[in-house]
Amino acid sequence: MSTSIKGAVVAITGANGGLGQEFVAQALERGATKVYATARSPREWDDPRVVALPLDVTDQQSIDAVALAAADATLVINNAGIGLANNSLTTGSSADIRQMFDTNFFGAIEVARAFAPILGANGGGALIDVHSVLSWVGVGGSYSAAKAAFWSATNSFRIELAPQGTHVLGLHMGWVDTPMAAAVDVPKLDPADVVRAGYDGLESGVYEVVVDDFTAQVKQLLSGSIEDLYTDLPRR
Repeated sequence: MSTSIKGAVVAITGANGGLGQEFVAQALERGATKVYATARSPREWDDPRVVALPLDVTDQQSIDAVALAAADATLVINNAGIGLANNSLTTGSSADIRQMFDTNFFGAIEVARAFAPILGANGGGALIDVHSVLSWVGVGGSYSAAKAAFWSATNSFRIELAPQGTHVLGLHMGWVDTPMAAAVDVPKLDPADVVRAGYDGLESGVYEVVVDDFTAQVKQLLSGSIEDLYTDLPRR
């Protein structure tokens, strides 16, 4: 089921980030009538169609307030997320692991839960969940674990929300040139290309968008052996 951005009312979490700003800009370019741009400390926008709202996805009252303010939303983009200096599941602190899950899993889940009845009441609409290649490969420690859990939840939301006409799309990509990935010395995707691929996929009616070749290769390896996916493991 395709969803047009033209005429949509879009609510975006994490709108201040590298991907978030592109989600806002490209939604406007594609003819969205209104964009709710949410962030912990919302910035000012120079377009009257943008409504900036404060949102802390780890605070249920904050989520509920945004859902109330954006009750006309027809497209929700679950983009807010964090990375930490130490994502290790063995050496990272328990507090850091919980913070990772509170934001990248539970926060995203609660946003989807808050907006699900709103999307249904407004005709079904759509939900885009922003994932990562690290949803499929566990080299990112707690980040990978949280994103893997979020990917699984997206699959469940897709099934549960289909009867009300809500299209749920998962967006997967490798490293993106954003502040979160600034310390990683690898080739990176342009945020504009990632967002364009996500919106194109939504408008063409697909359920999952895999942006780059590396992410597609990793997904293919999921059907193979663990040793093929994690080549540094000792082979027996």
